[in-house]
Amino acid sequence: MDHHLPLKRHTLTFLAIVLGFFVFALIAFSSFLSQEEFRGERDSFLATPLGVSTSSQQALSETDFSFPKFVVSHKKTPDTVKAVYMSSWIAGSKEAREKMLKRIEGTQINSIILDIKDTSGKIVIKLNSPTLAKYQSEESRVSDIAEFVDDLHQRGYYVIGHIAVFQDNYLTRVRPDLAMRRKDNNELWQDAKGMAWLDVSQQEVWDYNIALAREAYSAGFDELNFDFVRFPTDGDISQIRYRNYDPSKETRVEALQKFFVYLHDNVKDIGAPTSANVFGMVTTNNDDLGIGQVMVNVAPYVDYICPMLYPSHYPKGWNGFKNPATVPYKVVKISMDSGIKKIEALGLSKNKIRPWLQDFDLGATYTVDMVKAQHEAVYDAGLNSWMMWDATNKYTLGAYQKEDN
Repeated sequence: MDHHLPLKRHTLTFLAIVLGFFVFALIAFSSFLSQEEFRGERDSFLATPLGVSTSSQQALSETDFSFPKFVVSHKKTPDTVKAVYMSSWIAGSKEAREKMLKRIEGTQINSIILDIKDTSGKIVIKLNSPTLAKYQSEESRVSDIAEFVDDLHQRGYYVIGHIAVFQDNYLTRVRPDLAMRRKDNNELWQDAKGMAWLDVSQQEVWDYNIALAREAYSAGFDELNFDFVRFPTDGDISQIRYRNYDPSKETRVEALQKFFVYLHDNVKDIGAPTSANVFGMVTTNNDDLGIGQVMVNVAPYVDYICPMLYPSHYPKGWNGFKNPATVPYKVVKISMDSGIKKIEALGLSKNKIRPWLQDFDLGATYTVDMVKAQHEAVYDAGLNSWMMWDATNKYTLGAYQKEDN
């Protein structure tokens, strides 16, 4: 029996403890270095202009300036887009938005349209961009926007971001130098609804909305949809004094075309599909409707042109119809046939047209059959995509069942 055996056991135990401590320290130090390297990558991302990653397909989500919870990704535009609009008030409530998503689950709907900036001028998503923060226009109704868009992606939805451009009731008031003014007293010009408008020819206004679009794309939105890209339609238009636009030097059509060219040139690098909403009658009219919108002057600069073919918005007597709201199939079919001819005359694909359709009661009560009639008109015109508008987000679910091709 070796009488030194107890001492050897103590010595081995001590050495094992020391060795274990050394291994633990080495692992901790390695983890520290990894976190420092990650912080460096994160800071590099945050320093990127407008918060947009140099990769158009992936960007770190930094909605709270903490470690990202996931990698932002984008879904490819479906061959057939069947979309409904979800308001920022619904999107901002987890309970309300979940209720809406449960309602449309299992239907044809494969795309969701969310507000980024509405006509109030308030940016309703959480922002990271210092360039935009200085305008103080964030209301952040949907504070978890990156997470919500990611959730929609996980459910299989394509997500379209809606941006109201020139009708902006906030920026016009904090930056009246960018707004349309009155000739008689130099006060803000307002339309019949009391809404103020930004001057369509101000480059700062263009840059502001483009910066917002880029920010939204970095948060995961798949497509950028631009609305209210026009001159006002109502109110005392004769009293408008433009800050920058000069009607003696260019037409309304030329002024808007300059914006669309600028928009195209300044978002193409991120690879985001773009779409523009236009009045429904641009498909059939050859003039600019007094608002600067001409179909052939818009279509070349966006991926999709979206005429708002709400039958209730067509004037009484249009095409001989006493009340166009009561004949939704005919209104949509006539408009689509005419619009397709204009697009194809430019050598462009008819699939650039993706209409907005009506699912709300105005001019008539919109039943399942009346909503479906609009879908059928689109299909019969040779197209297969549409976007549905209902400000209340209730939607006539019977019109969206999968057996309806």
